Amino acid sequence: MQTPGTLVVIGGPTASGKTQVAATLARHLGTEVISGDSRQFYKAMCIGTARPAEAELLGVKHHFLGHLELSETWSAGEFARQAEPVLQEILANHGIAVLVGGSGLYLDALCNGLDPMPMVDHAVREKLQRRFQAGGLQDLLAELDHLDPGISTVIDRNNPQRVIRALEVCKVSGKPFSAQHNGPRQRNDLRVVRIALEVPRAELYANIDARVDHMIAAGLEQEARSLLPSRELNALRTVGYREFFEHFDGKVSRAEAIDLIQQHTRNYAKRQLTWLRREAAWNWMPPLDPDIVARIVHALH
Repeated sequence: MQTPGTLVVIGGPTASGKTQVAATLARHLGTEVISGDSRQFYKAMCIGTARPAEAELLGVKHHFLGHLELSETWSAGEFARQAEPVLQEILANHGIAVLVGGSGLYLDALCNGLDPMPMVDHAVREKLQRRFQAGGLQDLLAELDHLDPGISTVIDRNNPQRVIRALEVCKVSGKPFSAQHNGPRQRNDLRVVRIALEVPRAELYANIDARVDHMIAAGLEQEARSLLPSRELNALRTVGYREFFEHFDGKVSRAEAIDLIQQHTRNYAKRQLTWLRREAAWNWMPPLDPDIVARIVHALH
């Protein structure tokens, strides 16, 4: 379409309809989709991450869905390094590519490149990990909030690995973790068009609750139970699994676990929206607009 190429990014909170919009757009444009949803990278985590079924992909080739084992860990930087050659191949073949996902840092890593981050300090990290094992996340979060008051808008506060890494960066660099991503925005070797899906809050929350109900009917509890032996892996410290693990431990009832999954998913959606709204380049569109593909195509010209 254009030289050197165009990347259309479809972002939005969970349960906003990103998969359908991205697949429909890619089919219309005759191109492929790169998934930037870090939860959907894992092969064993199908139901709990709402990984799209084959029919939902509309016959469009999608990259980075269910390709990792639970023991593997990808950072946003690793995703960008692996996705870059795929992106270049798609652009060479089609001139345009579609990137979709709700993991804002991962989308930014491919669209903008990441600012240099401090190297891992193993001594600091090991000390933080020992504190986590001894006292959980609350003590670490309290210190992180003190060192970086703006951190709540850029981090999953329920993810121990990310909390520990953010605190490590603060300690090693002497600067807030949230200030590490304020470098030049937007790569200049291709055109990036950002489309964010905007759903009214009440409708979005209803979608989330309905999606969780569908997950339960599809066998989320059984999937979580099958993954229980691997519960300490970072990939499983996420919404949909940790709540059921607590239920299996007898800490909450089954009904309470389901309510918590819905509540924590709503909280996650709010963080996703906060991340998106910090970047003015997003074009906000309603996903149920029957002409949304035409509107996106119009935005490309």
